[in-house]
Amino acid sequence: MKIAVLGAGGVAKDMAATLVLMKDVERYAVAARDYDRAKAFAEQYGFKKAYGSYRELTEDPEVELVYIATPHSHHYEHATLCLEHGKHVLCEKAFTANAGQAEKLIELAESRHLLVAEAIWTRYQPMSALLQEIIQSGEIGEVTSVTASFGVPLFHVQRMTDPELAGGALLDLGVYPITFASIVLGGEVKEAVTAAVLTDRHVDARNSITLIYEGGQMAVLNSNMESFTDSRGVVNGTKGYIVVEGINNFREIRVYVPGKNQEKRYGRPADQISGYEYEVRSAMKAIREGHTECPEMPHHEILRVMKLMDGLREKWGVRFPFE
Repeated sequence: MKIAVLGAGGVAKDMAATLVLMKDVERYAVAARDYDRAKAFAEQYGFKKAYGSYRELTEDPEVELVYIATPHSHHYEHATLCLEHGKHVLCEKAFTANAGQAEKLIELAESRHLLVAEAIWTRYQPMSALLQEIIQSGEIGEVTSVTASFGVPLFHVQRMTDPELAGGALLDLGVYPITFASIVLGGEVKEAVTAAVLTDRHVDARNSITLIYEGGQMAVLNSNMESFTDSRGVVNGTKGYIVVEGINNFREIRVYVPGKNQEKRYGRPADQISGYEYEVRSAMKAIREGHTECPEMPHHEILRVMKLMDGLREKWGVRFPFE
């Protein structure tokens, strides 16, 4: 399948480096806001074509699947452009800046029988499915609560602090603890109790989120863009607990059951390239089977998470200028 990358920043490079090592894809085209940057990217990662505008890429009839790697603020615009030109879309997280944009994209994709999927890579990784299998086995009993945190010092990165670019910790970093809780608990959130410390530009620098689910389970989550956290997730059950190292890219799952002599440890697959490959393969499979969504992150789940994040921002009084 001929894959194109829209955007040539850091995340795009990570994806391109992964595509280089995938045997079942064709690195076809890349687009950036200026041609020289796109050309350098294409030469570095072996893409056949380079474009100096996003529209040129979408007008290429050979492009089949577009991976969008621009800031959250532009996902809606760029995904719309791709869909209107008949291209399937795998869009980097957060899917859009808000739920309203997400709903419009999904409606457009479904009306044109095109795939639109969110590239939240942890959803697609085999260790995510393994975690769910361990929980469903009943080994740790009934799950009662989850804790998760994710923080990276990114205050120096413009897109993180600029409200015009949908900045703040939540959409870029907070989505990982929220996703971890969703993988484990699923279902609808009954209540959200939250607080955030805002920057002088009125986006969240750090936040704390407590989610109470319909079944009574609780998730205590936090994220920040000022300091490192352990990036660990813990699943607490009535018979034991699970520790997950690296909730943004699962490294190890450890299962503890008091009274048993030895913990169980599960590492990521030995043949894993970066973790990005799974979302690409899922998208290609869905396209070949004629689906408009990926089963690992279906449209209803994209909307649920986006609506949750909208609600959190509303509680903090954070609204982007373009909303």
